Amino acid sequence: MEQIYTIPVNEAFENCQMNGCDCPLCKLYDMLEKKEVDMSLGSSMMEPSIRMEMNEKGFCRDHFSKMLEKNNRLSLALILESHLPEVKGKLNGGFFDAIFGTRAKKSYKNADKIVNSCFICERIDNHFEKMIETAVLLYDKESGFREKLRAQKYFCLPHYALLLDTAGRELDKRKYEEFYKDLSSVENKFLEKTVGDVSWFCKKFDYRYDAEPWYDAKDAPERAIRFLSGGVSKSK
Repeated sequence: MEQIYTIPVNEAFENCQMNGCDCPLCKLYDMLEKKEVDMSLGSSMMEPSIRMEMNEKGFCRDHFSKMLEKNNRLSLALILESHLPEVKGKLNGGFFDAIFGTRAKKSYKNADKIVNSCFICERIDNHFEKMIETAVLLYDKESGFREKLRAQKYFCLPHYALLLDTAGRELDKRKYEEFYKDLSSVENKFLEKTVGDVSWFCKKFDYRYDAEPWYDAKDAPERAIRFLSGGVSKSK
């Protein structure tokens, strides 16, 4: 367990416990993403080693969009100024590709590699993997953190799966069963309510229920989608 990650993990779980936020791991991911987007457009992008990595890996559609939203067009243009010539070179192939007639195949392979890589995604994933591991190991070592986990509103399905997968590698069989019991208890409680709320949302479009109150069902579809697919943490 790397100590550098214990503070942000604890803070995210505490914040969501106190404020009724959605998945605390979504909150951590969002924090990492904002940090990496800002870093990519900041002074770090002028460092030769960072720029070389950006040129090679490029960015996914989502992170290009997020960089555009920052309205720092000069920094983004400087990144593109060095990235585009590298893309051009990879698409056209080299001298030997021309001789041996392998340009098309090489161009496809290079284009596919660029399209499916992202400088920001890779950096986020590296840190986030360690944060998931830290959450599991804090559960193993600290009773206070176990209470924080049990008090969560829910964990989105993608992060629920990641937690179980990581716990399966990091915990012994007995502690893994305890972890699963606590985690699934959080999920089942949330799912039971959400299933009911989605059903009530549907009923409200039936004239027979027109006079009935909405209760907590107005945002049930949005809530269900955030659970199923993950997303930015939001307070009640």
